[in-house]
Amino acid sequence: MIAVHSVSDAFSGAECARLLDLVADAPARDAGLVRQARDHNLRRADLVWLDDVEGAEWVMDRMIALVRDANRAVFDFDVTDFAESAQVARYGAEREGHFGWHSDIGEGRLAERRKLTIVVQLSEPDAYEGGALELMPGAGVLTAERARGAATLFPSFVLHRVTPVMAGERYSLTVWCHGAPFR
Repeated sequence: MIAVHSVSDAFSGAECARLLDLVADAPARDAGLVRQARDHNLRRADLVWLDDVEGAEWVMDRMIALVRDANRAVFDFDVTDFAESAQVARYGAEREGHFGWHSDIGEGRLAERRKLTIVVQLSEPDAYEGGALELMPGAGVLTAERARGAATLFPSFVLHRVTPVMAGERYSLTVWCHGAPFR
């Protein structure tokens, strides 16, 4: 079975709150753009890219450390860099925010080089209903830990989704680690 790795305390509650404060006033982009076309049936969310947020540099230091440790212990992938900005996604109940089944590897210069996906839960688990991060690394479906600050790391080719948020709002932090395409 393909590995999915969890780190329960990747970020503290205070660090999650600090990051949410940093992105609160940043301009968000509609995440409905998928494969160069609008598809709100696949994804309804708002994104803030951390490269656009002053004071968020510390986040990538933490993500690099998470990847270093998980890759050594679990994945042993040939990883070389983080070629894309980390993003904070907001899935709100007012639009039934969600992201249908997909993998993070695809066409395009950067997407084809994605090796590991890292998702950190920024919201308190009782701040929303629905919004589960589900993964399908094999025949069954796994649900990622909902604790605030928990990180889930998985190969970027693993199918995953965020179920519709039915109440409240769910915030998550995502970044991809890159390397030579899988062969």
